[in-house]
Amino acid sequence: MLRTLPLKRSLRSLLHHCPNPTTLKPPNPTALRRCSSASSPPPPPSSATDAEIRKYLGYTLLVLGCGAATYYSFPFPEDAKHKKAQFFRYAPLPEDLHTVSNWSGTHEVQTRTFLQPESLQQLEEIVKKSNETKQKIRPVGSGLSPNGIGLTRAGMVNLALMDKVLEVDKEKKLVRVQAGIRVQQLVDGIKDYGLTLQNFASIREQQVGGFVQVGAHGTGARLPPIDEQVISMKLVTPAMGTIEISKEKDPELFYLARCGLGGLGVVAEVTLQCVERQELLEHTFVSNLKEIKKNHKKYLSDNKHVKYLHIPYTDTVVVVTCNPVSKRKGPPKFKPIYSMEEAIQPVRDLYRESLRKYRVGVTAAGSPDEPEPDINELSFTELRDKLLALDPLNKDHVIKINQAEAEFWRKSEGYRVGWSDEILGFDCGGQQWVSEICFPTGTLSKPSMKDLEYIEELIKLIEKEHIPAPAPIEQRWTACSKSFMSPAYSPSEDDIFSWIGIIMYLPTMDARQRKQITEEFFHYRHLTNKQLWDRYSAYEHWAKIEVPKDKEELAALQARLRKRFPVDAYNKARRELDPNRILSNNMLEKLFPSPYTV
Repeated sequence: MLRTLPLKRSLRSLLHHCPNPTTLKPPNPTALRRCSSASSPPPPPSSATDAEIRKYLGYTLLVLGCGAATYYSFPFPEDAKHKKAQFFRYAPLPEDLHTVSNWSGTHEVQTRTFLQPESLQQLEEIVKKSNETKQKIRPVGSGLSPNGIGLTRAGMVNLALMDKVLEVDKEKKLVRVQAGIRVQQLVDGIKDYGLTLQNFASIREQQVGGFVQVGAHGTGARLPPIDEQVISMKLVTPAMGTIEISKEKDPELFYLARCGLGGLGVVAEVTLQCVERQELLEHTFVSNLKEIKKNHKKYLSDNKHVKYLHIPYTDTVVVVTCNPVSKRKGPPKFKPIYSMEEAIQPVRDLYRESLRKYRVGVTAAGSPDEPEPDINELSFTELRDKLLALDPLNKDHVIKINQAEAEFWRKSEGYRVGWSDEILGFDCGGQQWVSEICFPTGTLSKPSMKDLEYIEELIKLIEKEHIPAPAPIEQRWTACSKSFMSPAYSPSEDDIFSWIGIIMYLPTMDARQRKQITEEFFHYRHLTNKQLWDRYSAYEHWAKIEVPKDKEELAALQARLRKRFPVDAYNKARRELDPNRILSNNMLEKLFPSPYTV
């Protein structure tokens, strides 16, 4: 039976995944303002009283007003400790209306169809009936994708209640899970078996189904993107029912569907190849591009995990390496030169100075008229967000912030030890626009150095165009993937790929400022696209690609995708598995236009 969950049940199920529901650590992104009971209320009959008619007209006007007011700003309250956390927003909306937002606050939709099955059988019923009625049920995971790839007003299905570890094979290091389980929940569920995932992205709140479908990745030139860890999948398809695929069972479809963008079936179960759980030693130090060039091959080859954080308008490159702790030697004996208080002090000082400049009459500690939080209680990323909020598009102001960040990292050099799911994360800061590209960069034995050439050109472009580019520009690496739709796909097992992400933060809730930042970011992204992407065979991460509004730009994007990905094979599989396109949305239709019609 098709149903949506009542508010109390939905809130409980989503909060259930957070270690501390009072902070929603970070984030509980599928932010639902309201969830209704079993079905949508029927429209008022023709004989309805004037009061009933006025009530429904009032609802309509209210929804339109709320939509207009929040189009550019999404005023989530922010947890002081976890800036990325999204909170439920309550408003007097119709009982059957759900509001779903991605974590970055850049995309939001309202829908009357938001389904949360609790079992495979319920999911199968939902997909079958939706196909019969041609009701859209786009799969949406945790809503972490910056581009909102899982969102659609027409209707969504979320597997947050299908979140169990189903089977663990300790000997083969295999784990079978329901696709709605979150990454951190999965890791916690298998650690007693001595197992963990091979790699992680920056955060741990993704549902595994979405984690795999968009081609998420961590870093490590010997480690492939997450989809390559999938051994088999159970897909619930509109036309063929539930099918189980692997490289032994229908390999062509398997390699197409592993990174299938939710368009070939609802991923219900996933079997993942895991590794032994082990502690990692993280080493953070500061270098520069000249020195990086001398040691780049060694960094990629000698470290299990490595990433660079480039800071625009400075010569600073933060290098972060992670490797298993030596059982023979143990972690190095190292005493930091600076305390955390000393490391963060330059950022605090800049904030106090900037407050005096931008808020006349307000002291660094705040005033009774406009109280400020205690600066000493704010984390580095919180201070950076507050600094950017003062004047986010002033290049000179952004340069000062970047310089303070470079000093923070210089004084934060050192080591730390922890389990991989603790160490490999990264505090990305608050709401933001993101564009991340992926391109080949040779092999480990013979790196092409194109990855560092790209960075050099990008830095020059930023400086030439006076872009108020905040830090960091994050650079990571992976081995190749055999999934046809992966940006890191290659038939050659030796190929490695570099992933580079640019960002602009949205540290303010002011609608006008958010609009200006958004326009500046897309100008920034447009310049990198036009001047760099084609020359380096770079393609955007599926969770970060944005569909152009301009028809010519859209046509150019469609043509580019056809050069890199098997679009015809993907569309053919969609026709066979989802002939009524109930799993699709506007983004998929525009990225992969197909001549077939419903």
